[in-house]
Amino acid sequence: MGNEHKKVKVIEEDGCCDLDAKSNVIQNDPSNLSDHNHDHDQENNGGLTIWGPVIISTVMLTIGLIVDYLIEPLPIWYSDSARLAWYLLAYLPVGLPVVRRGIKTALKGDVFTEFFLMSLATLGAFYIGEYPEGVAVMLFYNVGELFQDMAVNRSKKSIKALLDVRPDSAFVWRDNHLINVHPGNVEIGETIQIKVGERVPLDGEMLDEVSSFNTSALTGESIPTRIRRGENVLAGMINEEKVVDLKVTKLFGESALARILKLVQDATSRKAKPEQFIRRFARIYTPIVVFLAVGITVLPYFFVDLYVFNDWLYRALIFLVISCPCALVISIPLGYFGGIGAASRHGILFKGSNYLDLIIKVNRIIMDKTGTLTKGVFKVQEVKKFDHQITENWLTLVAALESRSTHPIAKAIVAYVGDSFSDVAVEEMEEISGHGLLGKINGKKIAVGNVRLMDKLNIAISDELKKMTETTIIVAIDGKLSGYLTIADEIKEDSALAIQALQGMNIQVEMLSGDKQQVVDKVAQQLGIKNANGDLLPEGKAEILEQMKNKHKAFVAFVGDGINDAPVLALSDVGIAMGGLGSDAAIETADVVIQTDHPSKIVTAIKIGKATNQIVWQNIGLAFGVKFIVLALGAIGLATMWGAVFADVGVALLAIFNAMRLQHMRFT
Repeated sequence: MGNEHKKVKVIEEDGCCDLDAKSNVIQNDPSNLSDHNHDHDQENNGGLTIWGPVIISTVMLTIGLIVDYLIEPLPIWYSDSARLAWYLLAYLPVGLPVVRRGIKTALKGDVFTEFFLMSLATLGAFYIGEYPEGVAVMLFYNVGELFQDMAVNRSKKSIKALLDVRPDSAFVWRDNHLINVHPGNVEIGETIQIKVGERVPLDGEMLDEVSSFNTSALTGESIPTRIRRGENVLAGMINEEKVVDLKVTKLFGESALARILKLVQDATSRKAKPEQFIRRFARIYTPIVVFLAVGITVLPYFFVDLYVFNDWLYRALIFLVISCPCALVISIPLGYFGGIGAASRHGILFKGSNYLDLIIKVNRIIMDKTGTLTKGVFKVQEVKKFDHQITENWLTLVAALESRSTHPIAKAIVAYVGDSFSDVAVEEMEEISGHGLLGKINGKKIAVGNVRLMDKLNIAISDELKKMTETTIIVAIDGKLSGYLTIADEIKEDSALAIQALQGMNIQVEMLSGDKQQVVDKVAQQLGIKNANGDLLPEGKAEILEQMKNKHKAFVAFVGDGINDAPVLALSDVGIAMGGLGSDAAIETADVVIQTDHPSKIVTAIKIGKATNQIVWQNIGLAFGVKFIVLALGAIGLATMWGAVFADVGVALLAIFNAMRLQHMRFT
């Protein structure tokens, strides 16, 4: 994003676009729709620019049909040249742009496009004297195009709503004055003010005591969230209670909202297998049908006694109209795009349509404990000091070191100690995944972590300390055991329901954690999880996951939130990250991000994946079924051009309306 608004315009030529362009409107960079498709908005003003040619052709076609079949026509109407002129005038508003585009694409070497097929079929109809049908085919084709555009625009609304929440201004304190600037010009550490009803432009730390924020743009949840001093406020939230000040913690392009938008924008670039297959199939299938149409026109000359060129040409034209693969090429990506949009409204971000397909194959889910099944909001319960020779407040040193970490336990310790460490300078700091922290403060070597860290440093600890069931953070200073803190966590309200629902789907749920086995067993028992392993390093989790995939041939999803979960998220068939509390590493590595941090959203994600898959395959079956039936009937002379119109435009519209159902389904 950076310091400027980047405006990208969707280019539309002659009122229509080729198959790749139409698909790209859905599949590539939804941000093109946000800032703001000016041309499209202009066309929508009044609707005459879009619907005018269709209305003119419809009126003229209707008059022509009435004169042809319902009233006694004027003598001049019997002149074939007069009828041709009338229907040609009716054809030009809807046909000329398509014919022109067909010629352009053919000259570029891409002959077998829908524009070329429609032009060839309708001009062929004029050649054999079927003027009304020639106009009708092109007219209904244009109507179908307009409805497709409407469906695509409607399916983008949920994502466009996300894009529209980007504030374009921020009030920042500079020289004791509030200055209104673009959020891209605000630096980390500066203080911004958010008035009641305003949307937060940048991620920041709350400086006031407390306020309520509407987080629906980020999480899909309508219930306001109370955020207190020192806690994070994310860009896109709406301040609902009182004027507050925030200390900016991330630049505009690095905010949580920017990250969400990037995930959604990138999502449609990863196509599902049905999308890839249909696009490849259409490229092969269309020219084959064209050559078959040529065969239908020419070959009967050698085998039929009473060969009439115009009769067989008519059958070939029906073939050409039916061969247009619009229903497949548009409705399938539209279905996946609808699934991604429906998921985003529930606070679930799929990084690609392929993951909508993959998530329904999952038969085993492995979950991390802290921050995934538990709230990850730790509180210090007990503090014990061992080394009485330490005169200074050892907790101050611990808090200074922990303040450099984003782990929930680190935040709990910092919150417990308070601001007394603010003047303490940390000289060195290293975070060892699955162990804890090492650092140097005032020349002292500080080690803060679990039993494994102490063993790694050869610091002896008692068996009693090793057997404690609570989460225990041990502190050593200069190689001597100095004390420990016990930390308590809480199980999320919907964890048990989520586990129960997943098991009801015949999905086996297991838990892997770096926490003590005693703690893990206790949580597993409360949630009804049979298999749970604790005391695991990241490589231990990865090893168990690989064994599960190889030995049991399981299709595994891993759910986690910490930096130590990133390797396992990458190894799993589907990686699911908790996006609220989750680390940047976990969110970047995952395939699916749960913005609300609710485990029950995993169930919702699977339901959305199943509904999307059903609709996509319904559309494939509908399109292929109807097309092959009408193709067969056309080949033996039992189908008319009107039937061909239904097989192409009618089926495309039915498939589009079917895909749009995803926008109205309930998944909770």
